Amino acid sequence: MTFSIVARSADGESWGVAVASKFLAVGSCVPAAVAQVGAIATQADANVAYKGLALSHLDDGATAEIALQRLLEEDDQRDHRQVGIVDIDGGAASHTGSACLDWAGSITGDGYAIQGNILVGEEVVDAMQAAWENSDDDAPLARRLLAALAAGDEAGGDRRGRQSAALLVVQDGAGYGGLDDIAVDLRIDDAASCGGDPVTELARLLELNDLYLTASTEEEKVVVTPELERELEERATALGHRDFRAWVGSGNYEMRVAADGSWVDEKVLAILRAEEASA
Repeated sequence: MTFSIVARSADGESWGVAVASKFLAVGSCVPAAVAQVGAIATQADANVAYKGLALSHLDDGATAEIALQRLLEEDDQRDHRQVGIVDIDGGAASHTGSACLDWAGSITGDGYAIQGNILVGEEVVDAMQAAWENSDDDAPLARRLLAALAAGDEAGGDRRGRQSAALLVVQDGAGYGGLDDIAVDLRIDDAASCGGDPVTELARLLELNDLYLTASTEEEKVVVTPELERELEERATALGHRDFRAWVGSGNYEMRVAADGSWVDEKVLAILRAEEASA
């Protein structure tokens, strides 16, 4: 009861899944991914054990096709399953069991697998494929996945309606503080919490994720000169904080300020200036 895209970035550094469904908390059961291993979506009558099994097969060196074959040959309920897998090299495989409810089907290509069941029609996966292939290869994988998911949603998506959506992207060292591989892990569990539009809410949360949980690019870093350091301290203390570092901590901007104080992200600098100006 779900539509999803599983993909690897064009540069071979990120893997991820975007998924939406008329199902509670779809992000808790469908997607899984590990950096430098691959990604999987398990859906329809989802076998959640597929996630760990598939990633284990991939980690052992299996291609997406071989990993999928192993999953299916060991599952006597394979006709009720739908699954998409992308491996470390961008190889893709997808399966739609004969007992999946209409419309159900999939499309695979270089670096991606798109699949869905109980959809309004084939136009959903077609729209997702077009959005993926027309997106910029250099764009962050999360943005490309979300664009494909949004295209499927706009094409009609799950024919029963909307309830939940999720976005998962992994990359070595991309997690909080650079200490794990979770670049993006966002979930809308029930559309009632966001006006009935979980895919659009995912887009809003991705903007916040980029600010709070994504490291600054070199282009976003502003060198802290003695003059700027004085400004940062003065503005932070004017707002009632002990110092600039305390303001950073209270605002959860740690990922966008150098630990040694040598640079500050341009977005964070703009936020501080706006806050102090409006105080």
